[in-house]
Amino acid sequence: MDRYSKLSLAVRYLLLIWVALIFIFPVVFMVVSSLKPDLQLLQDSTSIRAFLPVGDISLDNYREAWERVPIVRFVFNSLFVTASTLVLSLFLCSMAAFAFVFLNFWGKSVLFSIILATFIVPFETIAIPMLMLVNNLPWIGLDGFEIGWMNSYQVQIIPFLADALTIFLFVQYFKDLPGEIVEAARVDGATWFQIYARIILPLSGPIIATAAILKFLVMYNQYLWPLMTTQSDQYRPVMVGLQYFFQMNTAWGEIMAYLSLITLPVLAFYLALQKAFISSIASTGVKG
Repeated sequence: MDRYSKLSLAVRYLLLIWVALIFIFPVVFMVVSSLKPDLQLLQDSTSIRAFLPVGDISLDNYREAWERVPIVRFVFNSLFVTASTLVLSLFLCSMAAFAFVFLNFWGKSVLFSIILATFIVPFETIAIPMLMLVNNLPWIGLDGFEIGWMNSYQVQIIPFLADALTIFLFVQYFKDLPGEIVEAARVDGATWFQIYARIILPLSGPIIATAAILKFLVMYNQYLWPLMTTQSDQYRPVMVGLQYFFQMNTAWGEIMAYLSLITLPVLAFYLALQKAFISSIASTGVKG
């Protein structure tokens, strides 16, 4: 490696390190601030001390945050709603995309265009009509037949099972797969569901990981809809629980401690799926 190549490589690594620091600074600030009392936190926020664990360091904010809100319950609610929505959404959206790409039926292009058009509709414009709808829908649960989905898990899951972005991502990915494998499977007598489950899905590791990350972030960060549809701590997710710390006097240190705790599942999910994403790219392929 000549001198110019070494210099170019060094500059590239310096740029990557700088970009990594930009992204990691908010996490460092959050964790360090969670260890400081409010007064020191605000004083240090104007200097480099905001990123350093110096001064009056303790775990008091974590203890007080734990006593103020049922963190375990909120995290469980968010993870349950997110995981349920994620699994069902990936299944339904990938099946819809499979139909749009590999099946021929009347009005396919028009229907797909309508789905894409929902991109431009802000959720806030349909929140009130959705609220009125779910408040009058029937449901059969453990307590028997009842009217209305308010204050439940299904009201946070079912309205978000299908979305245009996830369907669009799967459609674009499925279009790049060789159509010959589907034709060969049909000649061998495979049903459409067998083709979907045994051929298409095993080749879709990268797009499944990508769609899962995007869906996870959207569902885990839900705030407006759960705030409108849940009134009990038994069903409320982590983002709604954040408002508890702004009642009376704002507890900034406890907020940072709470954010640090609820961020752990996000980081764990992302790191686990990142590994799966990389391995799926390495193993995905079509052999002739």
